[in-house]
Amino acid sequence: MAQTHCGVDFGTTNSTVGLCQPGEAPRLIALEDGQGTIPTALFFSLEDGRTYFGRAAVREYMEGAEGRFMRALKSILGTSLMGETTQVGRDRLSFEAIIGRFLRHLRTRLETENGSAPDKVVLGRPVRFVDEDDEADRTAEAQLASAARAEGFRTIAFQFEPVAAALHHERGLSREQLALVVDIGGGTSDFSVLRLSPQRAADPDRLRDILSTSGVHVGGTDFDRRLSIARIMPELGLGTLTADGRRHMPVWYFNDMATWHRINTLYTARNARDIQTLIREAAEPEKLRRYAHVLKHRSGHRLAAEAERAKIALTDTEQAIIRLSEQGLDLGIPIDRADFEAAVAELVEGISAALDAALKLAGVTAQAVDTVILTGGGVQVPVVEAAAIARFPDADVLRSDRFGSVGLGLAIDAARRFG
Repeated sequence: MAQTHCGVDFGTTNSTVGLCQPGEAPRLIALEDGQGTIPTALFFSLEDGRTYFGRAAVREYMEGAEGRFMRALKSILGTSLMGETTQVGRDRLSFEAIIGRFLRHLRTRLETENGSAPDKVVLGRPVRFVDEDDEADRTAEAQLASAARAEGFRTIAFQFEPVAAALHHERGLSREQLALVVDIGGGTSDFSVLRLSPQRAADPDRLRDILSTSGVHVGGTDFDRRLSIARIMPELGLGTLTADGRRHMPVWYFNDMATWHRINTLYTARNARDIQTLIREAAEPEKLRRYAHVLKHRSGHRLAAEAERAKIALTDTEQAIIRLSEQGLDLGIPIDRADFEAAVAELVEGISAALDAALKLAGVTAQAVDTVILTGGGVQVPVVEAAAIARFPDADVLRSDRFGSVGLGLAIDAARRFG
């Protein structure tokens, strides 16, 4: 029986696991509810002591179960938070251990679906874990490798996520192409210029065919954050003054509440006391009382999920409502697409600059690109897609499997490396 090879796409928002035998089509294994994707989320329940993963984790948190919810853990790699521990029930866990626990769950699902889990794996990685800091970027990769190795993956290789997406696309080609892969994920935007062809597809070493890679630490969760800061956080006190008019409310409380991987750090007794002090000093205390409610009831991720939901809704509609309704708090904040696009304009500029950098590094013009491959959930945002394809009016635009193409490509890469 031919050996099965494995690729793991540990994503900021969603994760996948691909399997491939040499010469055969790759496939994604079912990770949750028969689906090939699983939200990269954990919920540590204080009610039954269990750890929930994926959609089950989101459901437990949204239904108000007592416990600790964590998401967007990939964004922590390479940052100072990775050197810290956090309270989870009675235990203090390192963030590497928490990432490892999620990878362990993926490995368990792999064993269930496949009968065994290969000890060799190709892990996906963004072009840049950390912008403009090579040492931190290398550290982030080493941290992810360490977490995977602790869970039983003994031989670990990495492949750039946009390159993996291109490898999946390449299987269907009949002629050589110059391709640009645009991968807008939950935490990063990555671009690669590659030569693709049926003949090159058989070569396990594709380094010569990667003409350039470029990336920026901007992704879907950053769009959620900017939307939250622009429309939600002002309703909780951001930008308001003290009663004497001499100073604004401290902004960091609101910035952290809008940032997926920082929200849990706000739930401390000290912060709760500080917000009560700010309420007494505030010119608009009712807004700070909403913030106090969010702290007390640990509703921060619910607010972040509402920002994400509104962002997704604005893909197909011109208007949406950001709503959080629970006992003691009823928010209904209208948002239209123009407001959203204004809030994220700077992020789109960063994405465009990284795309231009990929072309410049490859030494090619936009006119030379035959195919633009779009992947990742973030590329569905209309203003992002428009920015990604504007330079390429004559190129074929391929909208690949937005969540599955990277995992499938990583499995193809694993079969070539280890087969």
